[in-house]
Amino acid sequence: MSPAPRGSALQFDLFGAPEPGGAAAPRAQRRFVHGAHSFAYELQRASRKSIGIRIDDAAVRVSAPRWVSLGQIEQVLADKADWVLRQLQLREQRLREQGMRRIDWNDGACLPYLGGELRLRLGQPVMRACLSDDAAHLLLPQPPGCAAQLVRDSTQVWMRERALQLFTARAQGYGARLGVHVASVALSSARTRWGSAGADGRLRLHWRLLHFEPRIIDYVVAHEVAHLREMNHGPRFWATVAELYPDWREARRALRASVLPAW
Repeated sequence: MSPAPRGSALQFDLFGAPEPGGAAAPRAQRRFVHGAHSFAYELQRASRKSIGIRIDDAAVRVSAPRWVSLGQIEQVLADKADWVLRQLQLREQRLREQGMRRIDWNDGACLPYLGGELRLRLGQPVMRACLSDDAAHLLLPQPPGCAAQLVRDSTQVWMRERALQLFTARAQGYGARLGVHVASVALSSARTRWGSAGADGRLRLHWRLLHFEPRIIDYVVAHEVAHLREMNHGPRFWATVAELYPDWREARRALRASVLPAW
C-alpha cells in the first residue's frame, strides 16, 4: 500500500492491506445507497492509516481507521461506487465461470493442470495418486463410484506435493540468479493473495497456482523472489521482476484473466 500523501489525513486503498497486529474488530453488516448505486458491505474498524476496500468472492469488505467517521467512509464509497459495482459484476462473471469449470470428482473427470488438463483415472493399481507414464492422466487408487470427497482429498495431496516441488525449484533458481537467499518455500491457501515473501527469505505460494500455465507460475514466483531484494512495489522492484522474468506484464494480465475451477 502506498504511503499517505504529505498533509493528507485520509487515504483509500482499492486493494486493501492486512491490518497491523492485534485482534481485529468484528465486522458490521451495512448497506451503501447513493442514487442508483446500492450494495451491501462489511465494515471493520482496525488500527490502520487508510480506508481499504476489498472485494472477494464473499463480500465487499471495508477496513477503516477507528477515528474515521461513517460519513467519511460513505464518501469514499460514493467516490468509488462505479468501481465497486464493476468489480461486483466481474465477481459474478467469475463465479459463473467457476461453476462452469466445476470438477466432477469421478473417473474420467478433467483436472486443470499447468494450463492443460489431466484426466482422473480411478481404480488404478497404485498405492497413491501419481501421473501416468504419458503424463496425460492422474492415476488414483480409489474405486469408481466412491465418495467424491475421497477423490478430491487424494488429488489435493498429490497437487500440493507437485506444487511444492515445482515452486521450490523455480524459487531457488530465481534466487540464485538474483543473488538472494530463499530460506524456504511453503504452500498457502490464502483467500486474497497468490504469494508472499518475508524479509527472512521465507516464501509462501498458493498451491492452486498449479492449475495455471507455467508462465503465470513463473511470474508469481519471480514476483515474490524479487521482494527479497526490494520489499516494496516501487520502480526498482519492478525492474528486479523484469530482470528475472521479462514478460511479467503479459503473465500478470493472464493471471488476472484466469479463473480457478470450483474445488
